[in-house]
Order: sequence, then C-alpha cells, then structure tokens
Amino acid sequence: MADEQAAGTQQAPQQQFALQRIYTKDISFESPQTPGVFREEWAPQVNVDLNTKSDKVDDEGNFEVQLAITITARKDDTTIFLCEVHQAGIFLVRGIEGEDLRRVLGTAAPNILFPYAREAIDTLCVKGGFPAIMLSPVNFDALYQQARQQSAAAAAGGEGDAVSH
Repeated sequence: MADEQAAGTQQAPQQQFALQRIYTKDISFESPQTPGVFREEWAPQVNVDLNTKSDKVDDEGNFEVQLAITITARKDDTTIFLCEVHQAGIFLVRGIEGEDLRRVLGTAAPNILFPYAREAIDTLCVKGGFPAIMLSPVNFDALYQQARQQSAAAAAGGEGDAVSH
C-alpha cells in the first residue's frame, strides 16, 4: 500500500513557483526641457504605460519576467520628462503548464516586481528634480484577463475577416 501511495505521489508533479533573483534590466530618465521647466508651474499630463513579457531561460524551469513601466510627463506638446524602468526577475516555475503557466508569469511575477519598479521610478523622478510619482497598485489579474479577452476578440475578428474574403 505504501508503494501505491509513493507511485501516486510521483505521478502528480509538485507545483513550484519561486523567485530566484530580482534586477534592473534597463533604466532611463530624460528631462529635455530643464532647467527652464523648473521656472514654470508644475501641472503636466502624466501618462503611464505598463507592459510585461516573459521568456524561458533554461530547461530547468527558470523564466525571466520583465515589467516595463514608462512615465511620460507632458505640458501641452512638450515633454517635461520621460522615465522608463524595466524591472526583471528570474522565477523558477515547475509543475505548472499551459494557461496556468501563462497566468503565473503574467500576474504573480509582475506583482512581485511592481514595488521594485515603483521605487525606482520615484527615486529617478526625485533625483531629476521633480515630485515623486506615486504609482497606484496595479491589478495584474484584471490586466491579464483583459489582454486574454482582447486576444480572443482579435482572433475571432481575424477569422471572420478571413471567411468573408
């Protein structure tokens, strides 16, 4: 009976998700209008662009996940500053495949990386002479679902176009 239980345990792979390392992949801060911008009233339009991507690193189950956040502050048609951070991490993922793997890499990993990217952006803005940009928490689960729905709609739309030709 113990042999049967051991065999059953071996058949079901144990799921693992573990952070191996966090690092900054790319970082940039540009302020093309300084010092003149400091003499003007601070009331820019701030745009936040957020992207994630993941790549398999090796056959051991390691994946690199990158969270890219770009902050663009503009006044009228003039760029006041541009701040970009690519925060990355290596994550060990075993026993998780298919849609579950995509979900873990698209939601859990970016949730871990986000506070590091947010801190880097705040620091860059302050060192650039501007107020800190306090990014609100991001619901990566909702963003993931939205991206999946958009992909499904685009695929359905593409199939419809192909049929109508």
